[in-house]
Amino acid sequence: MRRALFAITGLAASTTALVVLKGSPGTTQVAQNLPTAQPVNPTGQVVDPSADPAVGPTGAAPKPSVTAGAPSSSPKPTRTTARPSGTKTTAKAPSAPRTTTKPPQSTTRRVTGPPVDTAKGYGYVQVQIVVSGSKIIEATTLALPSGGESDIHSGDVRDTYNGTGGEVVQKQSANLNTVSGATETSIAYKSSLRSAIEQAF
Repeated sequence: MRRALFAITGLAASTTALVVLKGSPGTTQVAQNLPTAQPVNPTGQVVDPSADPAVGPTGAAPKPSVTAGAPSSSPKPTRTTARPSGTKTTAKAPSAPRTTTKPPQSTTRRVTGPPVDTAKGYGYVQVQIVVSGSKIIEATTLALPSGGESDIHSGDVRDTYNGTGGEVVQKQSANLNTVSGATETSIAYKSSLRSAIEQAF
């Protein structure tokens, strides 16, 4: 009885060992014939395994994916211009040369000639002129011979030469006509007038 039990047990053990030894090479061959694992296509499109994995289904290379949050393009570097430190110098325009000018004279001025005695001692004649710019605008007498006939002759000289419309203003010079009957007074008048004009101009 025991021998029969040992025989059955040994037979079962040897059969199991034989099955294991024969099954091991077969399993390896079956495993080698299995197709290799293909990458999973997240888009769900069918991709030909024999095609180039770098080329998409349309024949164009797939665009690289952009990671969320990453900048789309590299920022351009900002260009800074450094100013040299130092003191600023401001160029001033050359100033015009200073000219020394005389103070402007009054447009209208009075010039007085010296008193001139008549040749025969009738008295003195003194003339004053009013000048505006370079023009005589009036003539007056400050002194004339007086007394007797001298008053008449002095009046004739005054009426002929003096005033704004007299001969002095008309001729703008001492080249005056001699007043008839008052030659000495006329000559003295011209002498004083000539001196006043020389002072004025």
